[in-house]
Amino acid sequence: MKEKNNVHSVIFTILVLVTLQSVYCDNPYRYYTWKITYGDIYPLGVKQQGILINGQFPGPQIDCVTNDNLIISVYNYLNEPFLISWNGLQQRRNSWQNGVYGTTCPIPPGKNFTYTLQAKDQIGSYFYFPSLAMHKAAGGYGAIRVYSRPRIPVPFPPPAHDFTVLAGDLYKRSHRQLKYILDSGHNLPLPDGLIINGRGWNGYTFTVDQGKTYRFRISNVGMATSINFRIQGHTMKLVEVEGSHTLQTSYTSLDIHLGQSYSVLVTANQPPNDYYVVVSSRFTRRVLTTTAVLHYSNSWTKVSGPVPGGPTTQINWSIYQARSIRWNLTASGPRPNPQGSYHYGLIKPSRTIILANSAPYINGKQRYAVNSVSYVDPDTPLKLADYFKIGGVFNLGGISDQPYNGNGYLGTPVMAANFRSYVEIVFQNWENSVQSWHIDGYSFFVVGMNGGQWTPASRSHYNLRDTVARCTTQVYPKSWTAIYMALDNVGMWNIRSEDWSRRYLGQQFYLRVYSPSNSWRDELPIPKNALLCGRARHHHTRPL
Repeated sequence: MKEKNNVHSVIFTILVLVTLQSVYCDNPYRYYTWKITYGDIYPLGVKQQGILINGQFPGPQIDCVTNDNLIISVYNYLNEPFLISWNGLQQRRNSWQNGVYGTTCPIPPGKNFTYTLQAKDQIGSYFYFPSLAMHKAAGGYGAIRVYSRPRIPVPFPPPAHDFTVLAGDLYKRSHRQLKYILDSGHNLPLPDGLIINGRGWNGYTFTVDQGKTYRFRISNVGMATSINFRIQGHTMKLVEVEGSHTLQTSYTSLDIHLGQSYSVLVTANQPPNDYYVVVSSRFTRRVLTTTAVLHYSNSWTKVSGPVPGGPTTQINWSIYQARSIRWNLTASGPRPNPQGSYHYGLIKPSRTIILANSAPYINGKQRYAVNSVSYVDPDTPLKLADYFKIGGVFNLGGISDQPYNGNGYLGTPVMAANFRSYVEIVFQNWENSVQSWHIDGYSFFVVGMNGGQWTPASRSHYNLRDTVARCTTQVYPKSWTAIYMALDNVGMWNIRSEDWSRRYLGQQFYLRVYSPSNSWRDELPIPKNALLCGRARHHHTRPL
């Protein structure tokens, strides 16, 4: 009997090793070691405590190719727990590595955790950021570029250079002071300014050669503000949005909402001078503006004069631009088949989910909610509680598919969903501010947006042919946005506001996409090195 058990054990070990090898084999590995520290930064002209990665703000850029494996060892030298999440990387079958508190225990001070990620079947422009508390307000973010495989054609000639633009708002207050304001039940004030690549006014320079074309990958990494991006005297040809090649429409300025990423081509076809690269706030009472410099290598003229203006509070302008962004149906995505070969508009959703944001006061404090539930972090990550079958951590089914007019209340809701179902999600916004919604683990089709109340009749205006697929979408004031999404990624996934104070105060929840097969074909096993905390502390991961 003992020999039989030993044989079974050997067979199991071989199966484990073969399965793990099949997950990552034949694809290159890229190794990173990151040290997270505090350091002084001066982006707005005053000294602030920033969160640095390897001494850098912003952090190191990740450059990889479709299906590359990323091994990122993170050492936390802060005096508080820390987590990094990967905005836009889908973590196929692997929500364990998502880096938000619902799936991953924080890295304790003085400790290390190694993320094992794969840019599976993806291309495009994304970014990473610190996901705990208000750390994002102190930095700790950086760019992620996923390039196409060499044999898969890209629908534009190789640019002369590829620039990263990490733009967004910033507060002069520390992340601890911002957290204190929110914990006290108050709203945050308007940010103090905007920055580009960690620098303030004219603090960063992009150098170009006359006559050449350049790619700019622009991400809004801010906390609270939609932005408009433009380059003085130059047009921008949009080519990619969060992993989707787009129809190559030209714009003189581009609205980029919280958490969103765009790629544009810019040709240096103007007289050899220096030009403003401008980022300004949208839909704010006071317009915030900052600049960088586009420097022609043969220019002897410094940038000067008034900064070119852009849109400020015009919502219709922004909606029209958003609707003009279309999928390139003939271009290849991460695979050699055309993007348009997936006919998303011919699939009938099996479920409609309507999510309404609100701003209730609960126990005398400002909170934010989805379908009246204001999310509260539990003592144990939801994914670990689900895996180890620890009861009382979250409420499966604790958030409704439909909003109702009841008062807001605190909870830890998880929405249940079935693997391989196809859903319609409507984000309904009755507030006076622009909302920005992100869904981890997925790319979805933004099929429609309009003002007023969504009704089933609104479907007659959906774009069911060539809308863009992305991971973050805006919802305008007193408006709705509808998406279609194939639930093809098993795991526990965060659906959240990208306005970080709203997310921190409850405008988020988790979607549990469940497969009953319990097969590694559908979901990878818990990582051997997974950190265990809360009520999962005394459990064990796995031997291999």
